[in-house]
Amino acid sequence: MHFHAALRGFILGLFGFLFLLTPLAAQSAAAPHDAELQFVLVLSRHGIRSPLGNPEFHNKYSAAPWPTWNVAPGILTTHGYELMKLFGIWDRAEWAGDGLFAPSGCDGAERVSVITDNDQRTRATGKALTEGIFPGCTIALQSQPDGVRDPLFLPLESGAVHPDAARLTAAVSGRIGGDPNRLTEAYRPQLTALDRVLAGCGKLPANAKRISIFDVPASLTPGSGGKGTFSLRGPVPTGASLAGDLLLEYTQGMSEADTGWGCLNGETLRYVMQLTAAGWEYEKRTPTVARMNSTGLLESILKTLEQNASGKPVKGALGKPGDRLVLLVGHDTNIAALSGALGVNWIMDGRISDPAPGGALRFEIWRARADGKLSVRLVYAAQTLDQMRRAEPLTPANPPAEAVLFVPACSRADQSCSWEDFSTAARQAIDPAYLTAQP
Repeated sequence: MHFHAALRGFILGLFGFLFLLTPLAAQSAAAPHDAELQFVLVLSRHGIRSPLGNPEFHNKYSAAPWPTWNVAPGILTTHGYELMKLFGIWDRAEWAGDGLFAPSGCDGAERVSVITDNDQRTRATGKALTEGIFPGCTIALQSQPDGVRDPLFLPLESGAVHPDAARLTAAVSGRIGGDPNRLTEAYRPQLTALDRVLAGCGKLPANAKRISIFDVPASLTPGSGGKGTFSLRGPVPTGASLAGDLLLEYTQGMSEADTGWGCLNGETLRYVMQLTAAGWEYEKRTPTVARMNSTGLLESILKTLEQNASGKPVKGALGKPGDRLVLLVGHDTNIAALSGALGVNWIMDGRISDPAPGGALRFEIWRARADGKLSVRLVYAAQTLDQMRRAEPLTPANPPAEAVLFVPACSRADQSCSWEDFSTAARQAIDPAYLTAQP
């Protein structure tokens, strides 16, 4: 073993030991009473990437051009890769504290499966996480071949589902009072704050050609073409996209001048990101829409949990029988849709149900020591905006934000569900119409 690898293993083991000594009150998601962690399935969003799409789309709304990134659109950055390694180190120490794995070494790595979507940012995120969790160990990453749309992560784009556009449009319309202009009025203060940032907040010369986000017409129409869903347009959807790109600048650690043209601090960012939360809430978390986008994924997750709970192979399960960890790396849309279908919510770091870069939804199976009965707990975990901006190591004294989630259909007072009740709740969130359409 090389010296640096040995030193890293020692440090990771020491961190795990210190984590075991940390009082439960200091751990963000304390273990259920008198139970052992048996299995974890993690659905992670990829880490920080460069903005997607045509830069001209962004530039028309701002007084000056947006900053240039040193990678192509949609690519995981070096900073994003390092953040995911830090998150992996934290995960290993946390799971070691719960007895799922040893604090260091490769023992247990053979009981891990990693499945990612097949674009660069998800594959690289999976690699970074496994480097952090099992440094120096061999864990193969599984993904579809290049150019193949994976129905697990992209059910609509892959053609695995064929939605009823009129019904989905009606579902969204029913949540906004039938008029998309009402969204504009509901979020006018946040839109005003964002438009001021885009205008340069007095630090940039006025640009007569700039389009205010208030000038974007609001509309909701059924989709057309291959996707056949719906199209929600207007100041809020546009603002949600632009605020998301400001988030990437901030968490990438760009200079103050390149972070919202010097107009953006953490407080302002959290405020305008309420627009992003609104975008998720109405476009992805509306229950009818959420079930369409998450049914195949939730079915696969449920079968994977069932495989572990029963101790027997289950057709359609992800990973291997006997796995202790199955790590899925997909997109913010996956987490938003799945959480919307299950009806779970969280607030952390000043943001509401936000599937942050590198954030993860964890499905945990716990076994009671007294009678062996199984329970399921859902946890959402993400690095804070400032932890990402400064690439801070995650320790018991500086943990990521974590929240144990309440599943309305099955959670008890301790926020866990019995295995039987969770299985029933998940099955109720699955729309059979979107299972039969899968290949």
